[in-house]
Amino acid sequence: MFSILITCKCSIAQDDDRGYIVEVGQMAPDFTVTTADQKTFKLSDYRGKIVMLQFTASWCSVCRKEMPHIENEIWQPLKDKGLVVVGIDRDEPLEVVQEFAKKIKVTYPLALDPKAEVFSKYALKEAGVTRNVIIDRDGKIVFLTRLYQVKEFNEMKTLIASLVSQN
Repeated sequence: MFSILITCKCSIAQDDDRGYIVEVGQMAPDFTVTTADQKTFKLSDYRGKIVMLQFTASWCSVCRKEMPHIENEIWQPLKDKGLVVVGIDRDEPLEVVQEFAKKIKVTYPLALDPKAEVFSKYALKEAGVTRNVIIDRDGKIVFLTRLYQVKEFNEMKTLIASLVSQN
């Protein structure tokens, strides 16, 4: 019986190695956070817009690699066309998040996620931080990424551009 339990856990881990607890097609869990510039961001306030949640942290090397691509290839071209991008910084103090945004040179807002409370609405708390969640105008999750993989990033970028163009 003990070996069956281990086998069972392994197959679950292989099926969900990305660590998400949400799925495409599901309503995005609502939350409220404070951005590094001290504004309130409540996800449900952005119904009617396309929203990209980018889970990040200053210590994450993959995040640092991906963020300039988000800034230059997604945020800058689409920010005036109805796209909302917010980086959700995992469990770091305000000063660290502000310095991180300056160093990495992103202009989209970064928000504080104390104790990874928002992160844990979307993924297992112990799962890796680098991930993006794309949410349509109705508040439904339409795309999930994990890590920075060029092919997946380009698919996400194409989808976002398509969604934004559907006014």
